[in-house]
Amino acid sequence: MSPAKRHVVLITGLSGAGRATALKALEDLGYEAVDNLPLSLLPDLLRADARAGSRPLALGLDVRTRDFSSNAFLAELAQLRAQDDLHCQLVFLDCDGTTLLRRYTETRRRHPLALERPVQDGIAEERRILAPLRAAADQVIDTSQLGPHDLKRLLSTRFALEGAPGMRVAVLSFSYRNGLPREADIVFDARFLANPHYVPSLKPLTGRDLAVQDYVRADPAFATFLNGIKSLLGPLLPRYEKEGKSYLTVAVGCTGGRHRSVFLAETLAAWLGGLDTNVTLAHRDLPAQSAPGPQDKATGEVGS
Repeated sequence: MSPAKRHVVLITGLSGAGRATALKALEDLGYEAVDNLPLSLLPDLLRADARAGSRPLALGLDVRTRDFSSNAFLAELAQLRAQDDLHCQLVFLDCDGTTLLRRYTETRRRHPLALERPVQDGIAEERRILAPLRAAADQVIDTSQLGPHDLKRLLSTRFALEGAPGMRVAVLSFSYRNGLPREADIVFDARFLANPHYVPSLKPLTGRDLAVQDYVRADPAFATFLNGIKSLLGPLLPRYEKEGKSYLTVAVGCTGGRHRSVFLAETLAAWLGGLDTNVTLAHRDLPAQSAPGPQDKATGEVGS
């Protein structure tokens, strides 16, 4: 991608799936964020942006946007993608119906398409209306299991403007009890390794503690497993990058997401960093008090 091109990221998706959170995250990355801009004003905004110095733009549009329709949106998108001076991407934020319903119930908000009807009806109608946009999206992000910090981490991996060039690799530990991370490209299962959870002195610790690391490393299968991962990823990374992949998420899971997967994720991230890879590290299911730092999952949930 030519560095002279202006970055334009269009954020759309289901109401309650996290559009506002995503726009704030992109704003923190250096984008100029504009929410609910009428589609008819989009060309004027881009022209004004060009005169103002071509700042990267993040635009939020959904069914509440004035003059919104999927056909009109797709027509504008086609024009943007045809412009040689723009690098335009459409991001669709999705979420499962059960999670959306729970979010609306907890916040007592009304769905924009179901003001006088059950929320489920609004969700179903919105999903039908937005189906063409989901199909046309460059990226579909499912926020069902993402907290605000998780979504921000994912977006920073995929849309950061600064930093080293080349593919970005996100290493993520997780607990199988809470389900597979839906953003993962490659998943490794560490549940066969010796489990520190059953050692009373190690149970309250995490994979960031030396005693836990020594215990897991002492498992005869650990070195073989780790070397196998490295042997797999080593040749894959340059091939992915050669094919134009800009980001890759490698997830490592164990039963509780506290010991084995955390240690393996830390080890892999350090190894990748030693290869001059642009890498980020996160522990999805490690309690915040056990894993201080900006990479950790915060309490709360993605909202509107």
